[in-house]
Amino acid sequence: MKGFAFTKGDVFGGLTAGIVALPLALAFGLQSGLGAAAGLYGAIILGFISAILGGTYTQVSGPTGPMTVVATAAVAGFVQMGGSIEAVAGAIVATFLLTGIFQALMGVVRLGALIRFIPYPVISGFMSGIGVIIILLQLFPAIGQPSPPTTIDVVRQIGPAFSNINVWALLYAALTVVIVYLFPRISKTVPGTLVALIGVTILSVVLQKDVEVIGSIPTGLPEMQVASLFTIDSALYGQIIRVAITLAALGAIDSLLTSVVADNVTKTRHDSNRELIGQGIGNSVAGIFGGLPGAGATMRTLINVRSGGTSRWSGIIHSVTLAVILLAIGSYAALIPKAVLAGLLITVGIGILDFRGIRHIRVIPRGDAAIMIVVLLVTVFLDLLTAVGVGMVMAALFFMKKMSDAIGHRTRIEPLSTYEDGQHWQGRDLPAELEGNVLVKHIEGPLFFGFASGLQKMSEGVVDVSHAIYRMEEVPFIDQTGLYSLQETLLTMEERGIKVFLTGLLKQPEHMLRKGGIIPQLIPDKNVCPTFSAAVDCVVDELKKKEPSSTSENMHGH
Repeated sequence: MKGFAFTKGDVFGGLTAGIVALPLALAFGLQSGLGAAAGLYGAIILGFISAILGGTYTQVSGPTGPMTVVATAAVAGFVQMGGSIEAVAGAIVATFLLTGIFQALMGVVRLGALIRFIPYPVISGFMSGIGVIIILLQLFPAIGQPSPPTTIDVVRQIGPAFSNINVWALLYAALTVVIVYLFPRISKTVPGTLVALIGVTILSVVLQKDVEVIGSIPTGLPEMQVASLFTIDSALYGQIIRVAITLAALGAIDSLLTSVVADNVTKTRHDSNRELIGQGIGNSVAGIFGGLPGAGATMRTLINVRSGGTSRWSGIIHSVTLAVILLAIGSYAALIPKAVLAGLLITVGIGILDFRGIRHIRVIPRGDAAIMIVVLLVTVFLDLLTAVGVGMVMAALFFMKKMSDAIGHRTRIEPLSTYEDGQHWQGRDLPAELEGNVLVKHIEGPLFFGFASGLQKMSEGVVDVSHAIYRMEEVPFIDQTGLYSLQETLLTMEERGIKVFLTGLLKQPEHMLRKGGIIPQLIPDKNVCPTFSAAVDCVVDELKKKEPSSTSENMHGH
């Protein structure tokens, strides 16, 4: 298999990524409500399988902020409906299993390349919204209190909560944040997150203050939870599918964005569809063993690459490192204060915020700024998948408006005598009184539903002439709405006795016009000209044929 060229750098990259992943996996697992072990299981299993089967050689996968946010809300929702985690264990396993299946299917039907069609303002607002969610949900644990299940509840209850602060929990959380940001200035050999986790935990053990700790976690390898799938309440089926689709879509976006970042650093090119298949299989297997779903992790992937990782072996070594830590020193994790993990996650949330996009909000187009803000707010206070959907619809509408305006500005109607290509007209020995009797309509851009009304409006302003030339060399595409709009315009021209010539039709537009009956029913084949010059020749010939009769009528009148 490709990507298995082993180097020494893979050992250092994998070890470093594994060490960095340890505190984050514990924190994400705890935040989800499934326990710290669920985060470790997810990181080990997903990281191992995606490293072997995925489409990005250096990618390190595991639980991530965005995936954990959705998983946390899902677990809380299931518990609310079922009464306890034990009662809804089957629903949780089924959700994570389906998440992987949906992801793998996305890769099979080759949806991986669609990531490039998501506009930056949507991604920016989405990621910043996730960062805000992570920070908000960790405010309560940072002051020694359990966090409400939703961000709206956090905002509502934050005032009363600060009247009952556990000062030592706040101190541990604050100290964790400080170490994460300041320790890299002292040394970059050891990750600041690991220093904070170990250092503040030791301080907590020495001081023996009343702060809540993680508690015992399993120290062995995880067990399969397939039996729980047969205990699912049918009332939860709809919720299971909805959450699984959300997680699958989110995981795809998260992983493929990380793949793009890895490509930029390593100067390689990932296989997006294979990446989705690898992530999907990894998430399904992790779910069966009680692991938290995840995705490609940007920070851990970059650390892996910068530490020397170049092949799939680095991701494998990352997972093996976590497994060894779980088996060897997993029992010590029980001593870690929850406030320490809250501090770690606050730094993760801050790192996810798109400060560049936020900083430029005043200088980017208003439409982009509106998309970013709306997506951010919907992400934080409503639903992540809804936020992406709303952002994509807004982006599409703004894009269509811009395209319509651009086509409208470039589309013009001019008398042939004053037309910029007037050299085709000059020297044809045409009577002067007929020079203004021909209009040229130059259309640039696709004829689609966004410009349909503009096309009809422009045609309403056409003065009485005998002939019109529609230049369509710059029309690459016509959709159904554009076809009918053009048909209405041509019928209006026909009613007014104006003969229309079409020039420069490209393959798709001509196919549409013929299938739609415009050619030859409204526009005969002899009026479809390959070039503008040929159309002018046809018009000149027709006008010259009319000239003698016009002249004789004038003489008869005298």
